[in-house]
Amino acid sequence: MANTHNLKNRIWFLIGSILIFRIGSFIPIPGINISILQKFLIQKHNSILEIFNLFSGGSLNRASIFALGVMPYISASIIIQLLTVVCTSLKELKKEGELGKNKINQYTRFITFFLACVQSFSVIIGLPYIPGMQNIIIRSGFEFYFPAVTSLVTGTIFLMWLGELITEKGLGNGISLIIFSGILAGLPKSIANTMEYIFLNQFNIFNCFLILITMIFIIYLVVVIEQSQRNITVYYARQQQHRNISLKNSNYLPLKLNMAGVVPVIFSSSIIFFPSMIATYFYNIFHEKKWFFSFFFSLRPNHFLYFFIYIFLIIFFCFFYTGLIFNVKDVSENLKKSGAFLPGIRPGIQTAKYINKIVLRLTLIGSIYTVLICLTPEIMRYFLHVPFYFGGTSLLIVVVVIIEFITQIQTFIMSTQYTSVLKKASLYLRS
Repeated sequence: MANTHNLKNRIWFLIGSILIFRIGSFIPIPGINISILQKFLIQKHNSILEIFNLFSGGSLNRASIFALGVMPYISASIIIQLLTVVCTSLKELKKEGELGKNKINQYTRFITFFLACVQSFSVIIGLPYIPGMQNIIIRSGFEFYFPAVTSLVTGTIFLMWLGELITEKGLGNGISLIIFSGILAGLPKSIANTMEYIFLNQFNIFNCFLILITMIFIIYLVVVIEQSQRNITVYYARQQQHRNISLKNSNYLPLKLNMAGVVPVIFSSSIIFFPSMIATYFYNIFHEKKWFFSFFFSLRPNHFLYFFIYIFLIIFFCFFYTGLIFNVKDVSENLKKSGAFLPGIRPGIQTAKYINKIVLRLTLIGSIYTVLICLTPEIMRYFLHVPFYFGGTSLLIVVVVIIEFITQIQTFIMSTQYTSVLKKASLYLRS
């Protein structure tokens, strides 16, 4: 009963934390004309701001203090993860256990604060230069810029703290659940807009049915792929027991089909959106050189160049990130040290080559799967003119977070059951 009560407390804590996030998304930044921002987002269906608004749960649409969301924290985490692989001191720090982990988390927080300052300042300064948003600031000056930047930075730091608290006292990964709740928050509005378009005969019912079938297929595909793995049979050296009896233990090395997860998508999105965002900010300043800006504007969604570069970046980062997080040589050396070997393959270099060949094949399948998930909704949105942002990235995040959340609950229940069994066993032995 106590274990069930603990699970209920964790669930209630998670619900309360998400409610705090949703309430905070309605607190506006002082000095912003919200009506101009909302009008701009309604007119520009394919803008970059609409995608950011989706991940922040509508916070950008309301010019909220949570407008940046947890994107600076995600960027900082990715930077630290890459530096951990490249930098020797961070690699050694990671091996120090809990103390090293706490130190790395502290570095991540510092980088998050720095990125939040840079991004908040860039957003506040750059918004008036976007065409159609010239009058978004009610009254410019230090009395506006300082509170606005401080509000955005504080909002991001608060969400980072809230996410870590959910991870510690709630269920699942806190940052992922905040993004998940932000995406789901825009779902009712998207359904309402779709129904309105259908009733006004501006959107075909057949197209709506086709979108629904596509979403079900994507969800099914994500569930199957994310839970798929390739098991490599591993045998351990024969152990002599007693005088004549020897045993040979066998196990398997699990390799996920999609090792990189959603990280390549986040990397690719950040890189491909950055040039067009910079071009948007400086368009009014250097508007004479339109030939120069036409290239950057072609990197927006629904352009051929955007699709081509996006596909290339996703495939590249799938292979690049998988190589960073899964070191084939280290795995081969660990197997050799533990007395394990693959059937018919020599330990050491030959084992590393064999595992590397399997990893490359799995990564190729995973990259094709990621491209398919991310681009199918974009293509359908272009041809079917969907009246809301229907992105494969958001759908991928939602499904993956739900799978991880269910797994976390099952693991928690199983661990509490084992704990109760061990307690009963110890009491029995004492008696």
